[in-house]
Amino acid sequence: MITKRHIIVLCIALMVAMASRAESIVHSVHNLSTSGPGTNKATIEMDVCVFCHTSHRSQGASPLWNHNSSSVTNYIVYSSPTLDAIGLTIPQPNGASRLCLSCHDGTIALGSVSSRVSPIAMQNGVSTMPSGHANLGTDLSGDHPISFVYDRQLVAKDPTLQDPTTLKGKVRLDGESRMQCTSCHDPHDNQFGNFLAMDNTGSALCLSCHAPSTWPDSVHAIAPAASPQMTTSKMAANARLKIAPKTTTVSAMGCASCHSNHRAGGKKHLMKFDSPEDNCLSCHNGNVAKKNIEADIRKVSAHLGGFNGKTHDKTEDLINPKTRHAVCADCHDSHAANSTKAVAPYAAGGLNGVAGVTATGGISRNIEMEYELCFRCHGDSVQKGGSVLPRENNEANKRLNFQASNQSFHPVIAAGRNPNVPSLISPLKTTSIIYCTDCHNSDSGPRAGGTGPDGPHGSRFAPLLERQLVTDDNKPESPANYALCYKCHSRSAILSDQPDSFKFHRLHIVDKQTACSTCHDSHGVANERALVNFNKLYVSSNKGVISFNDGGFGSRSCTLTCHGSAHDEKMKY
Repeated sequence: MITKRHIIVLCIALMVAMASRAESIVHSVHNLSTSGPGTNKATIEMDVCVFCHTSHRSQGASPLWNHNSSSVTNYIVYSSPTLDAIGLTIPQPNGASRLCLSCHDGTIALGSVSSRVSPIAMQNGVSTMPSGHANLGTDLSGDHPISFVYDRQLVAKDPTLQDPTTLKGKVRLDGESRMQCTSCHDPHDNQFGNFLAMDNTGSALCLSCHAPSTWPDSVHAIAPAASPQMTTSKMAANARLKIAPKTTTVSAMGCASCHSNHRAGGKKHLMKFDSPEDNCLSCHNGNVAKKNIEADIRKVSAHLGGFNGKTHDKTEDLINPKTRHAVCADCHDSHAANSTKAVAPYAAGGLNGVAGVTATGGISRNIEMEYELCFRCHGDSVQKGGSVLPRENNEANKRLNFQASNQSFHPVIAAGRNPNVPSLISPLKTTSIIYCTDCHNSDSGPRAGGTGPDGPHGSRFAPLLERQLVTDDNKPESPANYALCYKCHSRSAILSDQPDSFKFHRLHIVDKQTACSTCHDSHGVANERALVNFNKLYVSSNKGVISFNDGGFGSRSCTLTCHGSAHDEKMKY
């Protein structure tokens, strides 16, 4: 006579036989019977399927659902500015997701099933899902959105999504085209770990739905460095559950290097950590990525990664966001950055995909020139503040400082106007164009002769200068004090008082100990040649006048008072 016990044994045998093709439920933590491999299992119940399914007295939900439903009616669901921008509101969990939550929200006993008069008793006094990664709770705001309709209308609003008709065999939508827990998870098969529907190496599962066009060539998609995410405890758990060990490179981890689909620390973008910069610095601290950017942003002058980091959003006003901030994502698109090299003024691949402001003040959604990124914050923004030094002409808008229509400017947007600059160090010429980052950069980076990271993350020389530039008068001239100027301009040429340039440099810089910045503005000046824009800390009027009198070569002079000495059309050259 065939008994219920025989049927149970036969079912288990069939599932074990299937294990050669898949990691069956028998060997997974979804086996809550006494034979289960997990820590949560029954005291005497041997039926593997009964915790979810029954042939009789089911809940009425397909497929023959047995577990009692949660009474929660108001889950906190996922939301983000990105979804707001496309008009998508995530509904309360429905369909298969509601069934999964009957255990995974932690409100109903694991053994609470409709086919039993009393709940199935669990070992060690366990009732509901214990706290941990499997207990999602009722706050799902840090979990991947579920139960929304994923159709072509949605893709039309967000072109970074795949056409849902291509998802068959990878991600499964339910009968009403809704994204559910079962779209990514197969509750009966744990061969890929976490009951994933497919191997997610290289984010293959994620890319079934998400299709950022720049991702395949990005540095994060191909990075061979070891990922810090595969902890010893996780590897041990995988071994215990007989799950194949996952590869541990950043490229293999893919999206999971930065994002968490469940219980994310940074909810609105499903980031692993609540602080946006922690997601970057967990690798870019010298432990995974070769260069230690964290060390740079901790320097005295820096683009501070932790400055209002949570306010950044792709939909914000680029020039005047509600709260001014400086975060990694302002300058780098982690899904688009690549290793492409460039020459001035073009932006290198590390800045691929970020937005900026053009030389004429327009918006560029994907910058072409490096300076366009700088102008986003240091151009027309009303929150940028004033000039570092109190200038005679106090224009703080760097976009305007560098205009090619100005009388003088460092050649960032266009080649300079002065055809005679004898102090230039080869290979620089008067036709050369330079980057903002040729001056504003890490003091320990390769352009400064160091081994640190390249880029304006931080420096010990304010304001974020690659090399020292003393701006105080009454300091001795030296290669170190004016290292930034001497990077491009020959010290020996400047101090030799060349007759075809300014023949009183030595008198001012060496003898009078006048800083370069007391007379020159390094960005640009609309109405003066030779970058002349006096520092009013040291320069005052002479009979109500502060002026650089440009009468042409041989008749240029100054009228002002400096160091208590009145210049009345003195120093003609």
